[in-house]
Amino acid sequence: MEAKLKLPDADEPRGWARRASYLGPAFLVGVGYIDPGNWATDLEAGSRFGYRLLWVILVSNLIGLVVQSFAARLGMVTGRSLAENCRRHFRPPARWLIWVSAELALVATDLAEFMGAMLGFKLLFGVGSGVAIALSVAGALGILALYRYGSRVVERVIMGLVGVVGLCYIIELLIVRPHWGAVLLGTVVPRLSRQSAAIASGILGATVMPHSLFLHSAIVRKEGYAREGARALGPTLFDLLVALNSAWLINAAILVTAAAAFFSRGQVVTSIEQAHATLVPLLGARAAQVFAIGLLAAGISSSTAATLTGQLVFEGFFGKRMSLFLRRAITLAPALLMIGYGADPYLVLIGSQAVLSVLIPFALVPLVVLSARRAVMGEQANGVIGNTLAAAATATILYFNVALLLSLLH
Repeated sequence: MEAKLKLPDADEPRGWARRASYLGPAFLVGVGYIDPGNWATDLEAGSRFGYRLLWVILVSNLIGLVVQSFAARLGMVTGRSLAENCRRHFRPPARWLIWVSAELALVATDLAEFMGAMLGFKLLFGVGSGVAIALSVAGALGILALYRYGSRVVERVIMGLVGVVGLCYIIELLIVRPHWGAVLLGTVVPRLSRQSAAIASGILGATVMPHSLFLHSAIVRKEGYAREGARALGPTLFDLLVALNSAWLINAAILVTAAAAFFSRGQVVTSIEQAHATLVPLLGARAAQVFAIGLLAAGISSSTAATLTGQLVFEGFFGKRMSLFLRRAITLAPALLMIGYGADPYLVLIGSQAVLSVLIPFALVPLVVLSARRAVMGEQANGVIGNTLAAAATATILYFNVALLLSLLH
């Protein structure tokens, strides 16, 4: 189908004002790029390997920009989400495989989001696990309840929470005073050892998350951007660039803080609680409090996005709506079981991100296939450049997955 152009109204915002009016949907996606799983992998990477894995965060962000742009274009051009397109264009065996992998990814995602929000409440307010669990559930559902006032309200709340996380790490960087030359070297010079392969794969899985592809395609479809055709592509890309580059800077700041605060002193972080407690004697109580505030904001915002994604994935694959409360209960159950069995939240966070890395291709391959089909995308189908970028992104993900498997075998 050929996208139809629409002439702007006289009172319609233009230029930067028009781009700014599109900000929002990508931030719902971007919170998944700074969720507590990212915190766990970034903290471990920084405390164990210093600044050396900053390049992995950069590469992960670049891959994220490529694949999320595909997801947004698919939703805008077809007027259907990735899940809806899978139901429409793939046969049952492939469709079921994609759905099952999406649900597994959502479970792994929500484990990280929920654990992080719970830890945030415990660290910031000193409450017990039961109260922290109740507050975490209430926080996510409370934000989602704002949808009755329109999606823009929820997007603005999420943008505000992302801003809180960013502000917290600006403060942390001012406190730790990192070695900026080492930061630059770690960002532009790729270095990967057998010892760092697993955590590098975890960084990738924590950044390029399968559920984000389903969410972005659904959000822009629900925003009605498809009706605007090609006119919406540029502003939507601007939204994506702002959201994901903000997430990249926050992730890099978490790793840099860990490297400056812990690696430089020979301390390896093995839990988020340890990181919080260790900051007090190293950098003072204020640094620890800022850390807890940022973790709580990241956990609540990303948990909200994950719950919404679960509803949209089910709706897309089966054509039926699921209550957000029921969806919250389904994804909450594994986390509660793990808490009940006394699982280490930090190990759950790290392990869930490695699982996500392995599951990325099950969402990415269908997205790339659909984006390249002219029968699906019309004139907006991926050309040579788009397919080359898709191949490079897929190859990079597979490389990290192979590195992860080899590290586990040895």
